[in-house]
Amino acid sequence: MFTANMFVFLALAVALVVLALVTVFLATQHDKAVALAGPLEEERAVAARIEEKRKTISDIEAELEKRRQALAHVAEIGAEVDALERKRDDLLAEWSQSEARRAEVEAIRHETEAARTEKLEADASLATARADYDEVKDRLAKAEAIDHRIEALNQERDRLDAQVNELRDRLQTLQAAEARVASLAEEARQLEAETATLTGRLAAKSAELSEVEERLSASRANLGTQRDESERLAAGLAAARQRSNDLAQEQAAAGDRINALEARKASLERDIEKARGLTAGGAGEADPLRELKQAPQVVTGLMSWRQAEAMNEGDALKRVKDRFKAFGLTYPDRILHAFHTAMKVNDTTQMAVLAGISGTGKSQLPRQYAAGMGIGFLQVPVQPRWDSPQDLMGFYNYIEGRFRPTDMARALFALDEQNNEAAIKDRMLMILLDEMNLARVEYYFSDFLSRLESRPAKGRESDANLRKDAEIELEIPKAQQRIFPGYNLLFAGTMNEDESTQSLSDKVVDRANVMRFGAPRHLVQANVTSQPPEERALSRRQWDRWCARGLPPADLNRAQGRIEEMLAMMQDFGKPFGHRLGRAILAFTVAYPEVEGVSDRISVALADQIEMRLLPKLRGVDVEDMSQNFERLRKLSEDLGDEPLADAIRQSVDAAEGTGQFVWKGVIR
Repeated sequence: MFTANMFVFLALAVALVVLALVTVFLATQHDKAVALAGPLEEERAVAARIEEKRKTISDIEAELEKRRQALAHVAEIGAEVDALERKRDDLLAEWSQSEARRAEVEAIRHETEAARTEKLEADASLATARADYDEVKDRLAKAEAIDHRIEALNQERDRLDAQVNELRDRLQTLQAAEARVASLAEEARQLEAETATLTGRLAAKSAELSEVEERLSASRANLGTQRDESERLAAGLAAARQRSNDLAQEQAAAGDRINALEARKASLERDIEKARGLTAGGAGEADPLRELKQAPQVVTGLMSWRQAEAMNEGDALKRVKDRFKAFGLTYPDRILHAFHTAMKVNDTTQMAVLAGISGTGKSQLPRQYAAGMGIGFLQVPVQPRWDSPQDLMGFYNYIEGRFRPTDMARALFALDEQNNEAAIKDRMLMILLDEMNLARVEYYFSDFLSRLESRPAKGRESDANLRKDAEIELEIPKAQQRIFPGYNLLFAGTMNEDESTQSLSDKVVDRANVMRFGAPRHLVQANVTSQPPEERALSRRQWDRWCARGLPPADLNRAQGRIEEMLAMMQDFGKPFGHRLGRAILAFTVAYPEVEGVSDRISVALADQIEMRLLPKLRGVDVEDMSQNFERLRKLSEDLGDEPLADAIRQSVDAAEGTGQFVWKGVIR
């Protein structure tokens, strides 16, 4: 019995050791499986069952300890041994069943190890790829930096080339001016030498005349003596008379020469006095503003027109269209309405620019519009040599001592109600800078454009403090004269687009409504239908009434919403605009005329502003990078009901495929 008990104990000890080893092994495998592949549900179930068996073994050990204390009760121990043997058999059976579970755990472990190995390989590949990507990214950044630097250098080179060309032109101008000054100086020296020569000759002739007079006096004295001795000196008297006649003839010839010299001297003195700014009589200095105060022909012609009767805006536009027909001109109503509105907003947008190829009617539109409206018209042809505001307004001639104004300066002075007491009242004048981009606009017109922008609001022009920044001060040493370009002046300009012209700067484009005339699809034959209507002067009060229009709140909110949409688009283009341009677009929309055939003038006006204000600012934008933005702008044009404009945007984008840069080609209506 004792041997059997020992056998039982040994068996139980072995079983416990085996179970402990199995438990440790399974726990180790469980930890590895959790660390490598995460929690596995099946493994947790196996671990839970092992834990239950461990508790069972603990209970068995406690029970065996109790049975050791009761060895005396052999029968009970035998029964308990039998029970333990049955439990052992059950445990062995269960151990054999757990073999399959261990195989599954082992398979899971191998899969986990394989997955971990694959993950490490993938991490290594990813690290290599990331290093290659970082290297390529660095190289790309360096390449982009080099491209930007090249582009900046190219722009700097173009700017320097432009400056060199400008300086070369100015050098030629200065050389010509120096040559002219030298020529005038040489002419002055010649005149002085001739004057000195004539003065010397005059002195010589005066001395000769004095000698002749003395000889004549002596002859007369001798003649008296000879008369007293008439009988004795008859032959001598005859000779003396003959000699006296000769002397008289000589005296008459000398007198003629003296008279001629005196006339030449007087002429030279008048020329000298004229060159010095003196009057013909030498009474004193002439008025240096005399020529400025002489009204040009356009102003005198305007004053000769009869006053136009009161009429509404639509009737005035019909008169303009009748004048177009009378001269065989064909312009769409949309073009006329847009130009008319651009003239009405001269307080927020200083001028209108008509651009396009030569021969599309850019100059005739403002000329005939002004005549049909009853507005005076002054055309100022721009010259390629213009490089300062003096070319526009005139200059002071220091040799003559007077100001030499241009017709434009004289017209501005004639209509300046603030600085000219004799100014013309209640009239309008349009000034057209024809082919304004033959010279660089920034050189001769930039300062004038800034003056126009600085004008006080309508109705406050009489305030000298508000007006001073807008006034143009003429360069006259002996007389201070300022000219205020008021709102009775309208400014327009034409520009051809060819190799002989200069492009407009952003400053000019931002302050002008640019109307681009596209090339016609079909040639139209001029057809003169009738006599043009009579030219009648438009009252400025009538013009101001047309300009003083407004919008209902609903339409105003709709227009402002569209303008906000335009602002967002231009920001996406990288060409944002500020408050000035936003207010100018809104002013154009408010001022658009209510005419027959236009049902939604808000949409028409906004579409015109896309054409005239936004598209010219997009010159040079990369069409490939901004293709989506151009599509949004085209879609906005369609939403505003302007299909021709949307199609023209698409055509301009398509035409830029060769260069990659956008150039607005204009819309044909």
